[in-house]
Amino acid sequence: MTSGFLRNSFFGGLTFRMLLFLSMALLPIGLIAFVQTQQIADQSQRSAELSLIAVTEQASEIERTALQEALGAGRALASVVKLVREDATQCSEVLRAYEADVSKYALVGFVRSDGIMDCSSTMRTYDLTESEVFKASKLNESIRVTSVARGAVSGESVVIVTVPVFEEGVVIGFVFISIARSSLEDHEMEDVPEPPLSLITFNDAGQILTSQKDQAVAAGELPEAYQLAQLTGPTRQVFSSRSVAGQERIYVVAPMLADTVFTMSVWPLDTPMLQTDFSGRMSSLLPIAMWVASLVVAFWSLNRLAITHIRKLGRQMRHFALNRTLPRAELGDHVPYEIITMEQTFLGMANSILQDEARQEDSLREKNMLLKEVHHRVKNNLQLISSIMNMQIRQAPTEANKKVLQRLQDRILSLATVHKSLYQDNEMSRVDAGILLPEIVSQSLAVGMEPSARIKVTEEYDRIMIGPDDAAPLTLLVSEAVTNALKYVGGKNGGEKRITIRLKQTGDETAQLWVENTTGDVTPEEGTGLGSRLIQAFSRQLNGTLVINEENDRFVMELNFPVPLADKQSFDF
Repeated sequence: MTSGFLRNSFFGGLTFRMLLFLSMALLPIGLIAFVQTQQIADQSQRSAELSLIAVTEQASEIERTALQEALGAGRALASVVKLVREDATQCSEVLRAYEADVSKYALVGFVRSDGIMDCSSTMRTYDLTESEVFKASKLNESIRVTSVARGAVSGESVVIVTVPVFEEGVVIGFVFISIARSSLEDHEMEDVPEPPLSLITFNDAGQILTSQKDQAVAAGELPEAYQLAQLTGPTRQVFSSRSVAGQERIYVVAPMLADTVFTMSVWPLDTPMLQTDFSGRMSSLLPIAMWVASLVVAFWSLNRLAITHIRKLGRQMRHFALNRTLPRAELGDHVPYEIITMEQTFLGMANSILQDEARQEDSLREKNMLLKEVHHRVKNNLQLISSIMNMQIRQAPTEANKKVLQRLQDRILSLATVHKSLYQDNEMSRVDAGILLPEIVSQSLAVGMEPSARIKVTEEYDRIMIGPDDAAPLTLLVSEAVTNALKYVGGKNGGEKRITIRLKQTGDETAQLWVENTTGDVTPEEGTGLGSRLIQAFSRQLNGTLVINEENDRFVMELNFPVPLADKQSFDF
């Protein structure tokens, strides 16, 4: 059942199989193309990320330069301060002269290890023991960059670069260089082709140093899943994350001062700089496009060159199988040679089949005519024999001889009736027992029943088709059974004499013959038993089951026999 469905479905057709095999053939090429396009896509993505990093570094170039210069200045001043730190005035003069020459720092000063700044570019002394910047510097005696919302000296928001001053390996103080945050933030990114949404710098502790936007706005653009301190490191990185404000963003982080200051830019998710170019996007679709195009071309070609013509040829074959009609026109032009050959082969086969069927019909018609003629001649010969026997009956010397000849005559006439039914029926292979048996019974009654006999005969027949091999024994059996019934029929105490003959269809391939007669008080003359033996022989020939009962003043013969729907086969060896 399933295999039949698959054969008749699309999946079992030529089109599906060709497309499947083509897909399998293209699979290695597709895999190679996929790998190559993935590599191209990865390279394009990496190039886009490098472009974002470059833009980020370019956008933060002013902050980076300012912090690097401050860091270089701090290191240089640390060497100078060690020489003049003992003289606070001279030290302040040196720092004042430097600040005046540079003119871009809010404050340049030296803080001793006790927190007192008596050397500064303002020529004033400050106590920074409670300053958070000083406390952090004491804890971590290294270069640091921090941000202060309100400087202890300048009173404005500043970024402080702290450089420790060592003497014989011991920190004796710190050089503080304060840069106004506004000087770092208030600049235009004119050279940047595509500015980011936000640009911030932060130190290794995760503290925001500068921002191109308001601090609150910048805080809302920070990644929700990361702390800034987690993003510090020597490598540059690009990642996507949801912002604190709930927007999907692209983040770029790059070191500005090694292990000290870092910059981070924020980009929209659909930033053009991160999108690969058209060719890059198309290259990722190339394997699929190649596969689809190949299947479309293969399907179109196969359908146009083969499937359409094969279906048309199949319809021609079905029409020929149904009504034996040949196609009125050929498949047409531009048909492949192989299919034309198939069509020519089919037409040749169809013509051969038509010729063979015509010869078979002629032969069958001739056979039927001959067979009818044979049955007719056999019937005539049997009637001729019956006529001769009739003449012999009239000349029989004794009544017993007449009865014997009459029984033989009855049997011959029964056979003649079978042959007459066969040649009168157009089918000749089967006869209707419901039509044949009444004629046999009537014939037997005419021969065996006296005109003065008062016998009630009841007949019931179903229309049952039987073969010639069964027709002869059945008619002879009925003839013998009716003859025996006439011989033994009687009525108790002068009652009614009855004979009943029934033929019933009991199943699809089974039938029942029923012959019943009443019995009386008169004992019939002793018989030879030939009739009973013939009935037994005919029942065996019919492969039937014979049951004979005699009870309650009646004699019943019941025969159940098969009636095959198919004709019996005979073989000549």
